[in-house]
Amino acid sequence: MNRSLLTTIYINFTKPLADFFVALVVFIILSPVFLVVVILLAIANSGKPFFFQRRPGKNEKIFKVIKFKTMNDRKDKHGELLPDADRLTAIGSFIRKTSLDELPQMLNVIKGDMSIVGPRPLLVEYLPLYNDTQKHRHDVRPGITGWAQVNGRNAIAWKQKFDYDVWYVNNISFLLDFKILLRTVRNVVKSEGISSATSATMEKFTGS
Repeated sequence: MNRSLLTTIYINFTKPLADFFVALVVFIILSPVFLVVVILLAIANSGKPFFFQRRPGKNEKIFKVIKFKTMNDRKDKHGELLPDADRLTAIGSFIRKTSLDELPQMLNVIKGDMSIVGPRPLLVEYLPLYNDTQKHRHDVRPGITGWAQVNGRNAIAWKQKFDYDVWYVNNISFLLDFKILLRTVRNVVKSEGISSATSATMEKFTGS
């Protein structure tokens, strides 16, 4: 893809630098909230306030994403985890509704694994399922929020979500990122798109 010089500079230099400093400042300012949530989740989840999972980043490089653990580990009589809706705790539901579960990912941004704005990092198991177009979502660093998130988040179908992701990759700019951040704030206030129509989170992707 041919990008303008200014866009290339923004993607490779300005955006990563801004990500680092913004994430650092936000994390420091919200550290009291962070500590309170850690304590509440440690109580609700038997001493396990965090959720770690391997996710693909830029160029499909694998890293460990960190989030607040909003679901417990309750299992059925066969030893299988119960459905998401049955494991979502009361405090976990509140944290998801307010998007506080994303706060620990500021650490991923500080480390350079993620960006504040970009396609969401999904499961590693999805990598073989993407078509050639959908794979381009990994051409940039994944983000805490993104174009798909402000246009429906978990309430839209996978195909539409990937279309939004690829469109973002092809049209990335400072103005677009700023627009996404403003719409993210609006969506957090309105608590829009937290769940899909049939699930407490989002159904698994099974391929196009």
